[in-house]
Amino acid sequence: MTTTNATEASAAQAAIAAVPARMVAAWAAHDADAFGDLFTDDGTLILPGLYKKGRAEIRAFMADGFAGRYKGTRVVGDPIDVKPLGPGAVALITQGGVIEAGQSDLSDAAAIRASWILVDRDGQWRLAVYHNCPRD
Repeated sequence: MTTTNATEASAAQAAIAAVPARMVAAWAAHDADAFGDLFTDDGTLILPGLYKKGRAEIRAFMADGFAGRYKGTRVVGDPIDVKPLGPGAVALITQGGVIEAGQSDLSDAAAIRASWILVDRDGQWRLAVYHNCPRD
């Protein structure tokens, strides 16, 4: 591998690993626009009992959530595995969850594992699919 290829691969890995941090930051700011911008135009958000498709639908869901159910919460998450799927596509596995308002730690009941399918769209890694389920 040439130095240029190694540098490009390292930059791509850093950009991929930064996506969960961008989600944490969007959540901390309760910024539904920034949260929605993590997704491709036709991205999919799947949570237990929930299916949202498209950036606009995801953004609207999160705006409602930040004003209601998720008000005062914060989210944590860390990558635990990355699997290349092909040029410009990876699967990322994370572990984390939503910390309820007034709490300092993630409860076992709220802990999740998540699958992220990330695609490179015009030099920006975005979510094509995000799905989570209870960790235990």
